[in-house]
Amino acid sequence: MLRHQLKPKTVQKGKRRVGRGGKRGTYSGHGIKGQKSRAGRKMRPELRDIIKKIPKLRGHHKHKLRSIQAKVAAVNLSTLDAKFIAGETVSLETLRTKGVVRSGVRAAKVLGTGEITKKLVVLGLPVSATARVKIEKAGGSVDEGKNETKSK
Repeated sequence: MLRHQLKPKTVQKGKRRVGRGGKRGTYSGHGIKGQKSRAGRKMRPELRDIIKKIPKLRGHHKHKLRSIQAKVAAVNLSTLDAKFIAGETVSLETLRTKGVVRSGVRAAKVLGTGEITKKLVVLGLPVSATARVKIEKAGGSVDEGKNETKSK
């Protein structure tokens, strides 16, 4: 027996040629028409489209966006109850000194989440209706006064 007469025990399967007609149909898994059915197709990345839509000239900057956003912190009654002593005054300055709001915050609003057991005086801060009821029920008072930020 010569070398060229040797044959393997198992027959090798040939690779299927996709997209050239043949046994899998004329379109061979590529569908009919359109960019996805073409040879050598390259899809445009979505990220590039998103980047192209973002305005880049005349004042459209990320820093400008940050300054436009209203920096108002939400303060819950449960936080005030934990951080303040009975009879103390709650204002934006005292909230900063106690570490309830950060220094970059321009305004804060008192919200009615949680319970309050201490008599507190809230000065110069906007207060929600439920928070006002709970503060007055605990014996405190609310004076929204000069620092109130009302939207028209």
